[in-house]
Amino acid sequence: MRTRLVTGLIAGLAAWAALASPAAAQSLPPYKDSLFAYPRVLSGNDDGSYEVVEYIKARDLHERDKEPEREVWGNYVSFHPSSSQEDMSLKANGRTVKYMATGRTEGGASMVVIYVHGQGGNRFQGMNDLTFGGNFNRIKNLMSRNNGVYISADFADFGAKGTQDVAAIIDAYRANSPGAKTFVACGSMGSILCWNLLKDPAQAAKLSGVLFFGAPKDEAFLKSPTLRKPENHVPIYLGHGSWDNVYNWQQQVAFFEQIRKAAPGYPVRFTLFDTGTHGTPIRMTDWRLILNWMLSLG
Repeated sequence: MRTRLVTGLIAGLAAWAALASPAAAQSLPPYKDSLFAYPRVLSGNDDGSYEVVEYIKARDLHERDKEPEREVWGNYVSFHPSSSQEDMSLKANGRTVKYMATGRTEGGASMVVIYVHGQGGNRFQGMNDLTFGGNFNRIKNLMSRNNGVYISADFADFGAKGTQDVAAIIDAYRANSPGAKTFVACGSMGSILCWNLLKDPAQAAKLSGVLFFGAPKDEAFLKSPTLRKPENHVPIYLGHGSWDNVYNWQQQVAFFEQIRKAAPGYPVRFTLFDTGTHGTPIRMTDWRLILNWMLSLG
């Protein structure tokens, strides 16, 4: 614009998710799983909603990247999505909302994934094929190869205006691709916008899942209709590094447990990357595993 062994636990979870529901017909097929699947699950709870994943900087960053944090080795990426990648914009809320998209940008998409960057980021961050260990390139390929569309958004601020901007993109692609499953993934401070969408029943009803990477918590969500009413539940994934010096991981796990206590059975998962830092969830989260879990829920 090395190959890794998948643990029996993760393989079993993925297979179960693929068979557990009629929605599995829309599950994403494997794509570079030997490179991107979790290297080892260290521990977890009985229902699989909480897990600790091994992260080793020497292996998962320095060996994975040709130039640490700037360029991943070429076997992690494919530039297949480039043929459909566009820098786009729409008019909404009295302003121009810019974003980048790849995949079925002209309509007929089966699913939509929107990435919302954190402070200091921009729409180009989520489209960078070579940074974050090639993980953005993987989601681009998962969408462009499977009738989906992937979007990396810009927005006015980390408040009401920014929330409106992301909502406008959601509405545009729901109109463009009626019936498409819609997922929003938010990094760091951008997660404020995701919590805002989840707290608004009208906006939450449009979503099939929300992914948080190194996110702050929002205790107001605990009183929202989305959490309080089972029919409004939206699947949530929380990924966090245990060495995150921006948002404390213990507080985030406590918030995860608050969600489960306030609404037993709520579809929420927490993955802790052992020794991972603030950006580690963006680098290490297994997009296919999490999206297929969300798709399996209908």
